[in-house]
Amino acid sequence: MKSTNFYVAMLAAGLLSFSACNQSTKQSTKMTDSTTVGQLPAASGFEKTIDGKTTKLYMLKNSKGVQAAITNYGGRLVSLLVPDKKGTMVDVIAGPASVDDYESAKSNYYGALIGRYGNRIGNAKFTLDGKEYKLPANNGPNTLHGGKEGFDGKVWDAKQVDATTLELSYTSADGEQGFPGTLKTTVTYKLTDDNALEIHYSATTDKNTVVNLTNHSYFNLNGCGSGSILKHSLQLAADNFTPVDKTLIPTGKIAPVQSTPFDFRKATTIGARINEGDEQLKNGQGYDHNFVLNQHTLQTPIATVLGDVSGIEMEVFTEEPGIQFYSGNFMKGEFKFKGDVKDDNRTAFALETQHFPDSPNKPSFPSTELKPGQTYKTTTIYKFSAK
Repeated sequence: MKSTNFYVAMLAAGLLSFSACNQSTKQSTKMTDSTTVGQLPAASGFEKTIDGKTTKLYMLKNSKGVQAAITNYGGRLVSLLVPDKKGTMVDVIAGPASVDDYESAKSNYYGALIGRYGNRIGNAKFTLDGKEYKLPANNGPNTLHGGKEGFDGKVWDAKQVDATTLELSYTSADGEQGFPGTLKTTVTYKLTDDNALEIHYSATTDKNTVVNLTNHSYFNLNGCGSGSILKHSLQLAADNFTPVDKTLIPTGKIAPVQSTPFDFRKATTIGARINEGDEQLKNGQGYDHNFVLNQHTLQTPIATVLGDVSGIEMEVFTEEPGIQFYSGNFMKGEFKFKGDVKDDNRTAFALETQHFPDSPNKPSFPSTELKPGQTYKTTTIYKFSAK
């Protein structure tokens, strides 16, 4: 599932990509100029039985005092406490404080592991080996993030390997949400001593299928509940993106970011051009697009974000060919976050590493097919420091 061949093709053909994530708009009324000090939520809020399986909150901690909290309900990253420029611990993950609140806010995928297919599949169907597979439509005419009952709503089996490592596993039955093959998936969260959270994905199948796994964490580097993310600066190593139609399905074209609001090759604030009258921004109601990453390795950051108040910098490393940048356009203040604040419009952003949206229906995009005998393997890293 590596994308080496794609990069050769991309250099030859001048590829580019961009896609989508959620639903509605309204400018945030909750704007603050302060960093929100973080603390881990109570573990008791995550103790529940769902579909006959027990949910819990698992804690990771490195030697520097950085901490992560993860629940096996949807494999969700609940909290991540990292030091800001003053040394104060800040929770950079925006999301609820209990399983009940996560269930209520399920449609926004806060912190969740996404499968079988991250992002959208057009018209809720695809053809593989000459056979058409129909999927549940849960986002207009399309299938979003694995369907109505994707991996985000499953209770994963959990194994705490050590103080810094959590292993989650889930087996998706043949035909689940319309996808072929029994897919056995393992995802490992590891917190390292250089303040990085590594996410290692692995999957096997017993039938030809398609797979595109990702994590849908929402970040605010000034802290959950601290207000708008529009003054965060973002840099993306992407010369191209994939334009979308009005239902946020890629058109199949690879377009250059140059001279568009999608050019983040130099650090630019998220809000600098977000309200321009660009057709693509109108389609996404802001940024909700897949960027085609320039050739890279796991040692090269492909995205860098800086919190304007906290001084917290996040670097993203991945083996994936694309990344979905979502600027929180469809957050509507309907759900409760940690600290008893609302998920107001554009108070968090997501950077979902991925293969491209609708790849099963776009032969020119990097393939997401997985066959028996193959192992899907990919790693993404979120690394934190302060300036």
